[in-house]
Amino acid sequence: MAKKVLVVDDEKLIVKGIRFSLEQDGMEVDCAYDGEEALEAARKTEYDVVLLDVMLPKLTGFEVCQQIREFSSMPIIMLTAKGDDMDKILGLEYGADDYITKPFNILEVKARIKAIMRRSGKNTVPTNEPKTISFNDMKIDCENRRVYISDSEVNLTVKEFDLLELMVLNPNKVYSRENLLNIVWGYDYPGDVRTVDVHIRRLREKIESNPSEPKYIHTKWGVGYYFQNQE
Repeated sequence: MAKKVLVVDDEKLIVKGIRFSLEQDGMEVDCAYDGEEALEAARKTEYDVVLLDVMLPKLTGFEVCQQIREFSSMPIIMLTAKGDDMDKILGLEYGADDYITKPFNILEVKARIKAIMRRSGKNTVPTNEPKTISFNDMKIDCENRRVYISDSEVNLTVKEFDLLELMVLNPNKVYSRENLLNIVWGYDYPGDVRTVDVHIRRLREKIESNPSEPKYIHTKWGVGYYFQNQE
């Protein structure tokens, strides 16, 4: 089955170029040119990836991202202005999984889309690992990539789940921010360690009853993060 991508940008030549390139790789591509149109498309279709520009008419890319996160964990890659670090961090704060800076090389865009599809579309747990893991009120369904707290499903993004799964399968192992960036985002990822900090904070807000005093994801000051099951 062909992968479905939603490309959102108000610059029609950019959309046309991305669409042509992705269709050459056998993907199905829908296009939207403003925020409202993008949100409507995302409500109708569960895309494998949404490529979302920050600067859009009607609704900004941030607003679209935030509203999509209210009903879906479909992967979102933000397109941000080159060198605008605030846009990158804001995109992650609103729930984006990744970002690409403009102007971009279409080969980089395709590589990042395919990488996030590989991560979100397969079971990353080795066959000798448990498919379901339970800690106190948390249950992690590794095969279907779902997380439940007190039997209520928690809506995690692709990267949030990847971070949680990695640390749960390696309890008490401290990962530096650089380690997590390399393992979860990939060694060629051009972002910085703030990406990890934002995702860890968002993950804590979703799974911890008190994010400021976490019982699962702990900080090793000056080193990094680790998972600990506190009975």
